[in-house]
Amino acid sequence: MSTQGKVSLAIVVGGAFLGGILFATAGANLFGVGDAVGTSGQAAALDGSTQVEQSAPSTPSGFETAFSEVAASVNPAVVQIRAAKVVDRQRRNPFEGTPFERFFGQRGPSEPEVRQGLGSGVVVRSDGHIVTNNHVIQDAEQLSVQTLGGEQYEAEVVGTDQYKDLAVLKVDASDMTAISFGSSEQISVGQWVMAFGSPLTPQLNNSVTAGIISALGRLQASPQRGRGSNQGGGVQNFIQTDAAINPGNSGGPLVNLQGQLVGINTAIVSRSGGNQGIGFAVPSNTVERIATQIIEEGDVQRAYLGIRYRKAPETLLENESLPKGSAIVSQVEEGDPAGEAGLEAGDIITGINGTPLENYLQLGNQIASMRPGEEASLQINRDGETRTLSVTLGARGESMAASGEGDQGGESPSSAEALQKELGLQLQDVTPDIARRLGLDEARGVVITGVDQSSRMIRDSGLQPRQVIFKMAGEQVSDMSAFMEAYQGVKPGDAFRIAVRNPDGFVFVTSLRRPTDAE
Repeated sequence: MSTQGKVSLAIVVGGAFLGGILFATAGANLFGVGDAVGTSGQAAALDGSTQVEQSAPSTPSGFETAFSEVAASVNPAVVQIRAAKVVDRQRRNPFEGTPFERFFGQRGPSEPEVRQGLGSGVVVRSDGHIVTNNHVIQDAEQLSVQTLGGEQYEAEVVGTDQYKDLAVLKVDASDMTAISFGSSEQISVGQWVMAFGSPLTPQLNNSVTAGIISALGRLQASPQRGRGSNQGGGVQNFIQTDAAINPGNSGGPLVNLQGQLVGINTAIVSRSGGNQGIGFAVPSNTVERIATQIIEEGDVQRAYLGIRYRKAPETLLENESLPKGSAIVSQVEEGDPAGEAGLEAGDIITGINGTPLENYLQLGNQIASMRPGEEASLQINRDGETRTLSVTLGARGESMAASGEGDQGGESPSSAEALQKELGLQLQDVTPDIARRLGLDEARGVVITGVDQSSRMIRDSGLQPRQVIFKMAGEQVSDMSAFMEAYQGVKPGDAFRIAVRNPDGFVFVTSLRRPTDAE
């Protein structure tokens, strides 16, 4: 941790773009990292004082007064954050573009350039602790904070959480107005909210916009990982709002009409780079938990399960009546909490802590909300049987979610060719040569060499060429003979599971249905 210096005022317009998601700050873009995309739950460490008592307005003027009172109460807790980074810029070469320059490849000498970034923040403790987004201050070498009254302070970073895109700063001040915390678990779609911050330019500091909560539980994989990579990172659980949020608003508070924090403005979806009525905020309960840990312990302790997983295919959910958010365990890290508890690759996680999964990303989000050492109860389905495993969570980065999908499927086929035509799969024994090309340890199983994309069942199953089938209908599959024997034991019209190993080594489970004569 190093003390951050004061920076000069700068006008910045911009935002970071990632798959249609724009971080609502100009700072990340300028630093070249923008595309990397009721009762208070207040902890004793946070001493907010912005809550206002509101009664239901009976007149239009009373409704206006409610917004005015919240703005007057909350704005003193809202700050503008200016971030600076010194970069080397190549000075233009006088021979640039000429044959001389192209022949010798000469470039002008470098010279330092200070790039300025703009964001927002909110005081969460009166002794000068401020919460903002991690992407607002990431890679900054100098930080300063300006309050509503114009006071400016040098700021230092207390700690960050890149997975939830949050950071805590500290300024040398006392008796600052701190935000009151509300519970994000008690907000509802359609509820009025207000967004605060410094959109687009420092001159627009402490701007206030109003709107409603458009949706809750917008789960999204954190942008630190590549799609389907299952490495590092975490899962975001966003509040969606139509309150105007623009570049520069990142890190500012989203509050209810009692002046309580319900979220930290983080990102927008936009095709233009500006507000289009789709903004996202980190829920206040997450903000409170992480900010308190950083302030009191200096870092964030995140629970760790030790698995890689992906979305269960539609055919598996349909054929076996599993919760729509069920997740397939692709890999269990040996010696990690999940492995110690007996979780296996190919298990289907259907719920956690007694709650069925509505979205497979809920698994990572729920684990991330727990602390190392806590017990997590996993409801799983293994080979058609349900059971519950208790896992003592470890400490590390969150496990990740990938993607994947599987449905439907006569008489016993008389040959492998007939079976393959019936199922819509082209299959072949794993030979030593195939095993070598696929990087397998041994020549066992049945490799998929082709799929019938005209079959809805196959399209929805997630089965692809180069996958190796090692288990079917509860039986181990060592070759085509074992595959056909297991298949003939399935009654027409019945569903059965297939477990495959992907070329990357991860296990994938799906479900097919054996066709009936009518099919």
